[in-house]
Amino acid sequence: MAAQFGRRLRKGAATTAVAAVAVAALSASQAPGVNDHGRQTAADATPSPEASASRGSATGNSPYYTDLPPLKSPNPSPTTGPGPIGAGTTEAGIPATVLDAYKKAESALREAKPGCNLPWQLLAAIGRVESGQARGGRVKADGTTLKPILGPQLDGNGFALIKDTDDGAYDGNSSYDQAVGPMQFIPSTWAWAGRDGNADGKKDPNNVYDAALAAGHYLCRNNWDLSQQGDLDRAILSYNNSRDYLNLVMRWLEYYRKGTHEVPDGTGTLPGNRSDGGAGASPTPTLPGVTTPGTTTPGSSGPKPSPKPDRPEKPGGGGTTTPKPPTTPPADTPSPPPTAPPTPTDTVDHLEDAGTGKLAAMAGDAFDRRISTRAETEAGKAVAKVRVRFTIVGDTDTTFTGGESVATVATNSSGVAVAPALEAGEKTGAVTVRATVVGRALPGLDYKATVTERAADALVRTGDAALTCAPGGEFANRVEVKATYKGAVADGVAATATLIKSADDPTVTDKGPYFKDADGKTVRTLTGLKTDAKGLLKLPELYADDTTGTFLLRITTAGGATLTVELTVAAAETSAPSPSAGPSA
Repeated sequence: MAAQFGRRLRKGAATTAVAAVAVAALSASQAPGVNDHGRQTAADATPSPEASASRGSATGNSPYYTDLPPLKSPNPSPTTGPGPIGAGTTEAGIPATVLDAYKKAESALREAKPGCNLPWQLLAAIGRVESGQARGGRVKADGTTLKPILGPQLDGNGFALIKDTDDGAYDGNSSYDQAVGPMQFIPSTWAWAGRDGNADGKKDPNNVYDAALAAGHYLCRNNWDLSQQGDLDRAILSYNNSRDYLNLVMRWLEYYRKGTHEVPDGTGTLPGNRSDGGAGASPTPTLPGVTTPGTTTPGSSGPKPSPKPDRPEKPGGGGTTTPKPPTTPPADTPSPPPTAPPTPTDTVDHLEDAGTGKLAAMAGDAFDRRISTRAETEAGKAVAKVRVRFTIVGDTDTTFTGGESVATVATNSSGVAVAPALEAGEKTGAVTVRATVVGRALPGLDYKATVTERAADALVRTGDAALTCAPGGEFANRVEVKATYKGAVADGVAATATLIKSADDPTVTDKGPYFKDADGKTVRTLTGLKTDAKGLLKLPELYADDTTGTFLLRITTAGGATLTVELTVAAAETSAPSPSAGPSA
């Protein structure tokens, strides 16, 4: 339908010069552009120009590991027999639980979004670059990491500036956001992209099954086909908007495609370098001011710090930043626990509609109104900076813009959160959108929307040729009409064609012109017709019985558009014989 109805990198921290030189060296050593079969590899393909213009990212453009895959192919996979294992086979090993999560995510996406063509090796490549495969597979049996994996706080100091969006629910930081988990989602992205990959009823960014499935859906949005290089580039750049990142992920993707194998959890290799110039992974990363055995904070007495103390790290941009619990104070001098001031979310008592109005759209169209919800205290005062989650529930194919069924929006200074625009699917009927407060067990606020069938308000013939036929013959011209709605093309509109008795009697006639069904039998009513993408409807051939006269064909559509067409059945005119000549004089 017409457009009026809506139908149908920047990197936060640059990679180091060393990493850039290493990429160049590897490119040269691997003869970029040609593999063993003489074709260009995906890793060396030139990304589409428009791909680099992508904005935003799943990770907030946080730092990432820059280690390159080995030059040596991982094939063949190592055997269980004795013998040395080279760097290639070591790097090709993926911890068993992590590998299982990637493959299960690929299987789920193959069913949910078959046109995406997501390979699990892409998830493995991103997981390697973002967190070193969940820090070498340090996960529990259910896939949850032994310790939270956190990136550095995105406070604008060498990184992007992203102030807190989750009240610290995911990253424990109520001032700034941090990338979280094996696939390094920032909280604002996880809020709508998060998935429950291990069917435990939770969406946990620190669970590799949940994170892998979420990453798969994130990479498969926008109808991207990852078997096409241009869409693959766009998807990777949307994860972390950096050309260096794109090239690095593509190299790991090619490496894993050549062969890989599983290794026991906790035994995977740990990366050594990251894009912000920081140190790579270490088994027990620390934060500044958090002491570990053998170290002290500046100005304190005790053992001298190690010559090479651990630096704050971010897997998927460094290492974890999980602090060591503080030392318990002496029993004779207990310290009362500090009382944290209530957050805006804590003060919310209920949600109110903020003037949304009637929500209705035809199938395939965008709704012309957006849902608006206001968070209020018990006294009715608006509350700003509260995350409201909008969820489309029930059996429907209606979605928010972008194809998602969940969206999370923070309330503005007036306490109002406005949901993304709704896009009606093809299923007609009632649709429910539920608004809830993230982080609070408060009653939700339901909004009712209605999807009606596609409609037309006008029908016209596309030609003006006379529709005539001799008795017992076939009409030379077929009837074709065009449907519109408010002047715009009306595509996919249901229609019915009926041969009627008269203009005042719309019942089906029993004589005159007729259609034929698949068995060649006479039918005078056609149902189940639909206009095409251009709003056109071309009827099948018409035939005539032996009855002569003028007949009427009436075409009607959903929405009330009607067109009546005249059909004429008449015997062919014969010329009168010329009079014979009289006798000559």
